[in-house]
Amino acid sequence: MKIIVLGSAAGGGYPQWNCNCHNCDGLRKGTIRSRARTQSSIAISANGSDWLLVNASPDILTQIRATPALQPARAARDSGIAAVLLMDAQVDHVTGLMMLREGKRIPLYCSAAVRQDLRHGFPLARVLSHYCGVQWNELPVDGGDHASFFVPQLDGIRFTAVPLDSKAPPYSPHRDRPVAGDNIGLLAHDLITGKKLFYAPGLGGIAPMTAAAMREADCLLVDGTFWTEDEMIAQGFSSKPAAAMGHLPQSGAGGMIEALDGMPASRKVLIHINNTNPILDEDSPQHATLRRHGIEVAYDGMEILL
Repeated sequence: MKIIVLGSAAGGGYPQWNCNCHNCDGLRKGTIRSRARTQSSIAISANGSDWLLVNASPDILTQIRATPALQPARAARDSGIAAVLLMDAQVDHVTGLMMLREGKRIPLYCSAAVRQDLRHGFPLARVLSHYCGVQWNELPVDGGDHASFFVPQLDGIRFTAVPLDSKAPPYSPHRDRPVAGDNIGLLAHDLITGKKLFYAPGLGGIAPMTAAAMREADCLLVDGTFWTEDEMIAQGFSSKPAAAMGHLPQSGAGGMIEALDGMPASRKVLIHINNTNPILDEDSPQHATLRRHGIEVAYDGMEILL
């Protein structure tokens, strides 16, 4: 199983177009050691030619141009994207569907809650029906063995959707009344190598079912949005703490670092990193802390082989 990180930043990307925080300003001016990142998405393949696009970032066209594997050129018009799977209905994870409108009908895998949001709260599906259209595939979201599913053209990889503690988008009717499937984690099991990936770019808390899935994985690719609970408040960008936005910060008691320290995975990688997070500065003490804990920071173009 091969995984390519197409985008590793949170919503808005990095540098964010209108942000002059320490990171964004420093990256533009070249005063910090860092690298630009597009909004989060990954691609998974069993054969290196046919790929499952996991989340469709607004930056998808840039990501496709940067990823030759997604352009196999087997026909006059062709793509290596065999299907799209959505982890949630957030703007930064679904808007890229509009950029795929010139192609064939999109095989789309998502929960019933996400499908509802895309038909009503943020009706992308209605717009796409005038172009390529969508072939809906509803994901079971109880996280059990019978919730496993396969995606055609990704033979040999079994997927399981795991419901997460996080937040539905602001336009969702479930925003303050969460339902199973608003956000999912994805466990991908390569049946040939036996290796497993757990992917969760939006993770507000680690419930027992989530912890069990994380303990199974050889590689964890999880929420790296904020370093502290009050990061956006302290920098004057928001009145909301990390928890209110559906994200578990890395630092502090019960944070992501503490959680990852207790996991047996051989690789632990943070993704969906907000532009304000000090780990983006590769010379920062926070970045050094991650290295001491054996935790990596995802970047665009990163490849993982399991």
